[in-house]
Amino acid sequence: MTLSLVPSEDETMLRDAARSFLAEASPVSSLRRNRDRGIPYDTELWSQMAQLGWTGVLLPEEAGGSDMGHRAAGILAEEMGEVLAASPFLSTAVIAATALRQAGSDRLSQIAEGAVTYALAIDEKAKFSPQASALQAVRQGNSYRLSGRKCFVADGSSAKRLLVLARTSGSAGEAEGLTLFDIDAARAGVTPQRSNTVDSRDHATLIFEDVEATGADILGDIDNGMAAIHTALNAGQAGMAAELLGLTSGAFSMTAGYLRERKQFGRTIGSFQALQHRAAHLWAQIEITASAVANAGRVLDESPDEADLAVSVAKAHATQTAQLAVREGVQMHGGIGMTDEFDMGFYMKRARVGAEWLGDYGYHAARVASARGI
Repeated sequence: MTLSLVPSEDETMLRDAARSFLAEASPVSSLRRNRDRGIPYDTELWSQMAQLGWTGVLLPEEAGGSDMGHRAAGILAEEMGEVLAASPFLSTAVIAATALRQAGSDRLSQIAEGAVTYALAIDEKAKFSPQASALQAVRQGNSYRLSGRKCFVADGSSAKRLLVLARTSGSAGEAEGLTLFDIDAARAGVTPQRSNTVDSRDHATLIFEDVEATGADILGDIDNGMAAIHTALNAGQAGMAAELLGLTSGAFSMTAGYLRERKQFGRTIGSFQALQHRAAHLWAQIEITASAVANAGRVLDESPDEADLAVSVAKAHATQTAQLAVREGVQMHGGIGMTDEFDMGFYMKRARVGAEWLGDYGYHAARVASARGI
């Protein structure tokens, strides 16, 4: 399949509008302010995003969305990444919107309005592995009782609703026997424990103690939760790759600006050939990653059932390039790059967390190898 990576006129206008809005409404200083105040994100900023229609970018018009598609969602995530804008966009407007739309849920309009936020409760171990889910959903009459724990839940302590992957049959490690539940985060028995992650975002461990869920809370089919969440996970992974690409561009821009300004031995350090080579190499990697991210969005839009390879290529590339960008940024800035007063550290911390969420480099490299029959 050959897909054009050239942005459409609508996509170009979307990027320009997003960049202009975020530069004023959510510069990097906003993340520092959120961190110092101990809040995961600015709810007023989220409301403004909803008013701009960002929360409905993947939703149909009848639900209040614009239905612009995954490539457009990636553009928004990329622009947010460049200024490190914190919001539940990926968890809610990308992952939950995709899963609920596939299931025909009646809550789509609430997402489009920005009235409800979601968190994806899927991980139970240090590494991303949905099939390893062991949280039990035991049938009792006409309902289920959920017991267990989920860790590294993005937006887990602030979300109003939870997408929970629970085991209704089988054993941990089996793809069959998992069921996807959509439950109220305030339901009795759900206890969030906020985690102090280095990127100052909202991540939590969720404890489920005999939490009641009914058949109305099930998305998709019983024992076939992986099918219900598969495309949504791909959408989230592509969105995270796009955010990492934007983060990379932001870090590179800071570094390039410093190379043009900092003088040593009477010359700007950007005139030193060794640093020029390193900057040129990073720029080339950014261009490669940008193509991979754009392709992942296009494939998700055109043939979502065949998107695994494109998505994993994008996430793997974006992870490596982001980590290269922040390492080079800290090193080329010298001592100030390690200080909290300088923003490069925020890019490094977010790159570290983004590298792990929804599958690290090793996970996606293995999926690429499997797709290629290696």
